[in-house]
Parts: sequence; C-alpha cells; structure tokens
Amino acid sequence: MSEEFHEDGPRLENQYESDALLRAYLHWRLPAAMRTEIEPELARLGARAVGDLLALDAAAEAQPPRHVPYDPWGRRVDRIEVSDAWRALDRVSAEEGIVAIAYERAHGAWSRVHQMAKLYLFHPSSATYSCPLAMTDGAARFLEVHGDEGTREAYERLISRDPVRFWTSGQWMTERTGGSDVSTTTTVARVDEASGAHRLFGTKWFTSATTSQMAITLARLEDAPAGGRGLSAFMVQLRDANGALRGIRVNRLKDKLGTRALPTAELTLDGTPALLVGGAGDGVRKIASLFTVTRVYNAVAAVAGMRRALALAQDYATRRRAFGKRLDEHPLHAETLADLDARFHASFHLTFQVVELLGREECGEASEQELAMLRLLTPVAKLYTAKQAVIVASEVMESFGGAGYVEDTGIPRLLRDAQVLPIWEGTTNVLSLDVWRAIARTDALEPWLQQVRTEMVRVQQPALEASVFAVRAATSDIEAYVARTTEPNAREAGARQLAFAIARTAAASRMVAHAASDAANADAHAMVARWVRRGLTAGLRPA
Repeated sequence: MSEEFHEDGPRLENQYESDALLRAYLHWRLPAAMRTEIEPELARLGARAVGDLLALDAAAEAQPPRHVPYDPWGRRVDRIEVSDAWRALDRVSAEEGIVAIAYERAHGAWSRVHQMAKLYLFHPSSATYSCPLAMTDGAARFLEVHGDEGTREAYERLISRDPVRFWTSGQWMTERTGGSDVSTTTTVARVDEASGAHRLFGTKWFTSATTSQMAITLARLEDAPAGGRGLSAFMVQLRDANGALRGIRVNRLKDKLGTRALPTAELTLDGTPALLVGGAGDGVRKIASLFTVTRVYNAVAAVAGMRRALALAQDYATRRRAFGKRLDEHPLHAETLADLDARFHASFHLTFQVVELLGREECGEASEQELAMLRLLTPVAKLYTAKQAVIVASEVMESFGGAGYVEDTGIPRLLRDAQVLPIWEGTTNVLSLDVWRAIARTDALEPWLQQVRTEMVRVQQPALEASVFAVRAATSDIEAYVARTTEPNAREAGARQLAFAIARTAAASRMVAHAASDAANADAHAMVARWVRRGLTAGLRPA
C-alpha cells in the first residue's frame, strides 16, 4: 500500500539572520561600531521570534480577552481578563526595551533605528502587543515634550525596562461622532470644586489596550470653544490602589475582524479623575508628537507583517509541488512573489527613512529641510505601507491555495490583522488630505523634492541610470501636478493619487541610494529596476 501524501507547511528560520534586507539596510546606514554592538541582540530576538514568542503569540490569540462586568454578588467590577501569554508578552516587551531604547538614546539619533529594528522583529510574533507599545511610546514622547513634575513618574514607568515597574498607555480619541475628526469630541472636563481636580464625562467608543495602566485622551473644558482648538489633552490613570477603575465603566469589548488578542473596549467616563497636560486648549496640536510616533509604529508593523507573510510564502514555494514542479519553479508564481517582494522592499525603505528622520528630530539634530520631510513623509509612509500590507497578505493567502483559507494554518490571520492597518492612526483618505495640508500650509514638498534630486545627482553608476532618470522624472511630475492643481475640490479628489505618487517616488529614491552604496548587491539593483518599471506617478493626472 502506497504512503499517503501530506503537504509540508512553511517553516520559519531566525528572523534576523534570514532577513537580507534588514541586515543590508543596517550595514548601509549604521555606524560600524553600533552595528557590531546591536547585531547579537537582534539575532537573539530573531531566534525568539520563531521560538518562545511565536508560542506566546499563538496562545494569546487562542485565548482572547474577556469582559467580566459583575462579581458573583452583583457588584460592578468591569474586569477585563487577558491570557497569561498576553501578560508574558508585556514582560518581554519591557525586558527587550522596545520602548525604552528610544528614550535611553544610547546611540543618539540612531537609537530609533535600533528600536524599530527590534519592533520589526517582535511585531509579527507578538499577538499585536505592538499596539499598546505604540501608544505607550507616543504617550512617552508627549509627556517628554509637554509633561511636568506631575507626570514624571508616569513617564519614567512608560520607558522602564523593569516588567514590574513598566506601564503601557492607551490612546482614547475615538468617539461616536467619529475617530478621524477629533474636533467633534464631546467628552467634557469639569473641575471638581472640592479638590480642584479635573473629572471627565463622556463616551470613548473605541479604546485599544484597555488593560493599560494609563491613557492619553482629549476632552473639552466647560468654557472652551467648539472645534479642535477648544480641546485639551489629559492623562488618565485607570485604576486606584486597589485595582478598581476610577469613574470608568466598560460597556463592552469590541468583536473585531482581527487583532483578537488585543483588548479593545467601549468606555463611559463618569467623573474620571484626569490630569491636564500642557495647559488648556490646543490639545490636538500638542498631541501631534504622539500621533507621529504611533503612525511610524503602524508603518513598521506593516512592513514587518509583509516580511512575515513573504517568509512563509517563499518557504512554502520551495516545498509545495504542483504540475510536476515546485511552486518556485513556475515562472508565473515566481514573478508574483517577486512583485510582492518589491512592494515590501519599497515599503521598508520608505518607512525606515521616516524612522531616521524621527530620531534626528527627537535629538535636536534635524535640519529645517529634514523637519519638513518628516512632516510630509510620516502620513505618506503610514498610509502607503498599510495598503501594501493588505495587498501582500491577500496575495500570500492566495499563494497557499485552499490551505491559505483554512484558519488553523495561521494564514488567514495575516490578512485579518493587516486589514486594521489602513484604519488605525488615520485612514488612507484622511492622511492623504493631511499630505495636502503639509504641502499647502508648511511648504513641505519643496525640501523633499530638493533632497531627492540632490541624492540622485550623487548616483553615478551606469547600471542605475534608468532608475535615476525615472525618479527625477517623477519629481517633476509631482511638482507640476501640485502647481497646476489649485482648485480645492480637485485637490481633494486627487489627494490619494498624489500621496501614493510621493510614496512610490520616495521609496524609489531610497532604493536607488541603497543600490548605489557599498552595502548593496545585484539584487538591490534588480529590485529598484523592478520597482520603477511599475510607474512611480501612475494615476497622477492634473485637473
């Protein structure tokens, strides 16, 4: 009797050692002494990502959070129970210093690259624990800029490596009136006459990481004007010394498409004590530093998700046989994976350019040109990488055939979890309009165009001549489009196409610069050539 056929599933190797792009990028950009110092740490985390962390990830996903509204005797407790694995991931994130690295600044402005390289390795095996870390990092930056002695302990806890001392933070912006348009926030901050402290009243419709110890939120002081300028920023410590919620009622946990291990709740604030941070009013502007950090996290999570999906698909293609050959021996299948790989490479380079700019800004080393580029490229990187992550996850699912549609293979989760990335931290359309605001209000386009053109002049290799020409032509197309598109409705209608064109061109310029460096190999030349052939400004048409 012949032996039954069984497919081999995909296998993952050390996620640092097997990641040629990450290693080449670090070789290209980091000082040699720093790279030598941090590489063993990254290799160790790369091994954990396919070892104990992957096991914790699966366990947390299998045991999603549970809301317990009452105790056995009818008292309201609103307890959110999470798995032991979720709590373990919290400890790991503190011990690995995934937030702390950015604030220790042991390597100056390059510390953000170190941190985000670790996040990139950690995220796909974290059951989306990267979400509370994003909000924690954003809160830490906000408190670093706007905090005072009253917020010092909270700040120090947010950046601690001690799992016992470490706090995570939520971010409570979304209300029934909408998530992107925070100017319609209805939560009110009233002064308690007895204590002089502020208390919050309102409903927060969507709060992620609701088991965190604190949160940053927006509310309107009673005498404040309508609109975004009338909002103020507050810090909320969720629980008292006995662990009871402080004037907070959990209405329900959200039943989501993905990110199922992540506790996401709808809350009612009924006299919640809160600390005003940064003074009254203009809260939206003040929390801009928070949103910059969380949007960068979103982009890093997107490229990390793409990398994991492709690692699985590429390995599977060497194991699965169809029509007499392995999948990777079929030209069309190989071409499909190569196209996805180009999307990943472009997204990676775009994202880590923004990571570098963020590090320089935080350390006071950024030029005016670099500050303008950070303002322009942060929403661009977030919106573009999120859309690419969904495309890659969908195609990877298809590349597995029927097995990709079966939950216990783990492949469908790649798509479910990717689908939130275009929604979190500003939808694609909202951020596309923000790109126009950066261009119109702060003249952020010209410094970026100038930087790209200067960088392309430095590239002299004949093998890259066509790619350089494509990038320079794209900058001219974008510049002409912006100059000719002046009518407000036309600008809004074409905002997404403009943002995508900037994203593709920014990615291409970095890919060219990398391919021209000593750290590059023939694959880098082939990858940028493939990328520019797609058409960097496709779809960009003046009104």
